[in-house]
Amino acid sequence: MKKETMKGRFKIHISGIIRALVIASLVFAQIGLIVFVTSLIQEYAVFFYFSIEVLSFVVILTLVNSSLSNSYKIAWISIVLMLPMTGHIMFWLWGKSDSKKKIEKKVLRKLKHGNTFLEFNKDNEKLVEDKHVYSSKVSKYLVKEGFPVYKNNKVSYFPFGETAFESIFKDIKEAKEYIMINFYIVAEGAIWDRMHELLLEKISEGVKVMFMYDDFGAMFRTSNDFDKKLISEGFDVRVFNPIHKYVDKLYLNYRSHQKNIVIDGVIGYTGGINLADEYANLIRRFGVWKDTAIRIEGDAVWGLAVTFLKMWEVCSKGELIDYSPFKRTASDLTVNDTCLQVVSDGPANHPHNPIESMYRQLIESSRKYCYITTPYLLLENAMTDALCESAKAGVDVRIITPNIPDKKYVKLLTNYNYGKLLNSGVKIFEYTPGFIHAKMILNEESACVGTINMDFRSFYLHYECGVLIIDNNEIKPIYDDFLKIFDESREVTYEEWTKRPLFHKMVQPLLYLFSPLM
Repeated sequence: MKKETMKGRFKIHISGIIRALVIASLVFAQIGLIVFVTSLIQEYAVFFYFSIEVLSFVVILTLVNSSLSNSYKIAWISIVLMLPMTGHIMFWLWGKSDSKKKIEKKVLRKLKHGNTFLEFNKDNEKLVEDKHVYSSKVSKYLVKEGFPVYKNNKVSYFPFGETAFESIFKDIKEAKEYIMINFYIVAEGAIWDRMHELLLEKISEGVKVMFMYDDFGAMFRTSNDFDKKLISEGFDVRVFNPIHKYVDKLYLNYRSHQKNIVIDGVIGYTGGINLADEYANLIRRFGVWKDTAIRIEGDAVWGLAVTFLKMWEVCSKGELIDYSPFKRTASDLTVNDTCLQVVSDGPANHPHNPIESMYRQLIESSRKYCYITTPYLLLENAMTDALCESAKAGVDVRIITPNIPDKKYVKLLTNYNYGKLLNSGVKIFEYTPGFIHAKMILNEESACVGTINMDFRSFYLHYECGVLIIDNNEIKPIYDDFLKIFDESREVTYEEWTKRPLFHKMVQPLLYLFSPLM
């Protein structure tokens, strides 16, 4: 992919803005109704005071005994206490997990169906246990959560989006049978133009193209009839969770943040990149856009294919499908001991939430160092404690966040989370060239590259995916890139953090209280 031949562009479609305004109007209409009912109730204050007390007790009892995270419980309890009547109505309308269970039951049915096509190998599990003592614990946990160990793999690491897209386009050109593509953001621009051109060529050759994207992620930067145009061109298209559905339950807040590509069952990609020009630095929005991705050849590609097909079924109205015709074997790959585990997660999986647990265990199993990149840093207490305890135990724990943010209020929250970490010995670096969007965690024996941010949205509201790499040789390029990022970044000190502006000190605790609901 040559930048000089590709001119990036950033365009917002008016149709997306209109759709967002309609959905926002419906949500605000519900809020207006809540306020109106509350004002009527105030006329009967004495009667309703006792009722509110009883309801508050019921709400708190419900929350305490729910499977929601502690941060969500605190946020909802705060709303109920600050808005005695309005808060109750909001909770029973939007906060109760029961209101989403019917939807999640359908989702889980399809996810469980997809899991039946996964294959577990005891020899592979034993290989990890024998060769990677410190990684075996998290690996065993992931096996119990339904993520097999695959060996016989080759991993290629891309330190920037532009190099990843160059490889992706090359592989798409060579596709013979099918191409699976799933992204959170799809934006019309130079990257999409090239992708679209290549996919049309493949369709004309008889290659099956399965194209999936998140409705919210594509809403502002594609035309309103984007999916219909693709279907008319021969694409097989699925759109995750159209935003006009389930407005009354705010299920529109749950998005598919997954990004993966599978080509002929023998090549797979995942990482932080989306189909937009900024991810290849063809346009500059927040300085240099630092993102990463990996290319996989080998047995683990089947894990990525199953991850894709599970979400494909979730987006489909029809009957359950047979995954078997999509399975291939990379016959020309040399047999090796490179072990990978493809992981995925989402709100329907609660209370298990394996990806958050995987991150925490990778931190806790680190002996010498643990390096993390994340564009957003909004943590539960358990994750913060794991980072702090590892640092206090002598582990070199480092976290890299952006110097130039894409969302200023999230930057405020990210900065607020620095305090306890810095005071406990965790080192914080800000990527000075611009915005780091990469989502990675690395220790001595393993690394995870994928779509997972270290925030509430990734751990609780989004469907995410990633690949755990358990191989010292394959993670070496990732380690080397971390060293380069540190050299380009500015270390933040605890003393500097304590001297942040007074306005920040006042607004950050309030933002943090409601951050799980944002």
